[in-house]
Amino acid sequence: MKKVTIVVFSGEMDRAMAAFNIAVGAASMGMEATMFFTFWGLNILKRRDARVSPPGFIRKMLAAMMPAGPHKLPLSKLNMFGMGPLMMKKLMKQYRMPDVGEMLALAKQSGVKVIACTTTMELMGIPKAQLIQDVDSCAGVAAYLAEAGESTVNLFI
Repeated sequence: MKKVTIVVFSGEMDRAMAAFNIAVGAASMGMEATMFFTFWGLNILKRRDARVSPPGFIRKMLAAMMPAGPHKLPLSKLNMFGMGPLMMKKLMKQYRMPDVGEMLALAKQSGVKVIACTTTMELMGIPKAQLIQDVDSCAGVAAYLAEAGESTVNLFI
C-alpha cells in the first residue's frame, strides 16, 4: 500500500486546509496517510477550551499568544487583524467547503493517522490533556521518520 506522510509545521488556516485536503485525498485513493503536527501546527490539535499555563515566563507568553484549536487560526497572507479568516470562513461556508475543524473530523473518519510531536509539546508546555481526542499518538521525530521511511510521498507544510 502506498503511504503519504505530512509534517504540519504551520498553524495557519490556509496551510492547514492544504495539508488536510492532501491527507483526505490520499486516504480516499486508498493510501495510508499520516500527519505529524509540530511547532505552530500543534495549535490545530489543541482543545478549544485549552488553558495551557506552563511554567516559566517565556512559555506563558507563547501560550498566551497561540490560538487554541482549528477555529482560531490566522491566514498566512491577508490576515488583516483577524478579518481575513472571517471573510475566508464566510466564503467557504457559502461554497459549502468544510473548515479546518470539519476537515480534521473528515481526516479521522477517513483513517488518517494524527501524531502530535512530544518535543514541541514539552518545549511549549502543552500537556496531552490539552489536546483533542482525535490525536492517535504523541511521539517524537523517530516515529515520524519511521513513517516517512515507508512513504512514497513526504510533504512539509
